[in-house]
Amino acid sequence: MDNGASSFRRFLDGDESAFDEIMKEYFRSLVFFICRYVRDVNIAEDIAIDAFSDLCVHRHRYNFKVSLKTYLFMIGRSRALDYLKRQKHAETVGFSDAVELASEDGEPADAVLQGERKKAVNLAVAKLPPEMATAVHLVYIEEMTYDEAAKVMKRSRKQVDNLLYRAKKELRSILGEEGRQLL
Repeated sequence: MDNGASSFRRFLDGDESAFDEIMKEYFRSLVFFICRYVRDVNIAEDIAIDAFSDLCVHRHRYNFKVSLKTYLFMIGRSRALDYLKRQKHAETVGFSDAVELASEDGEPADAVLQGERKKAVNLAVAKLPPEMATAVHLVYIEEMTYDEAAKVMKRSRKQVDNLLYRAKKELRSILGEEGRQLL
């Protein structure tokens, strides 16, 4: 799926199943991304559904200049920040709940082998300042380019590059000697 563009074009042409493909492809990663802001998986799911609803209702707003994933993450970030502005006391949920949501289906043996490493890295990322954690998530977990991450974060490419440089340095100090092997 070429960043969702072909499925979205099919959706615009009237193929309703194409929207299902888009949701299947991006829903979990969008929820995981939003959860970094709101710290509640249920609220993150609601916001993600809102973002997809926005995409469906306002089809004309997406102009194919950025990937569909980037566009959805921009909507999701905006909605998450709006939610946080409206909340006086946001309920905090452990970061591990969001990590469970993002875990891929696979062999149990593989999950056990990767579990400790993922846990150590995710706990270290959770200790980073929010902007650094967001940059790390977008570039290394969602595999966005620096330019796409910059659009989602409303920063310049250079600012994202600087955030990632500082985040790697910080992660190495948090993780210690083990971190050099993980990073």
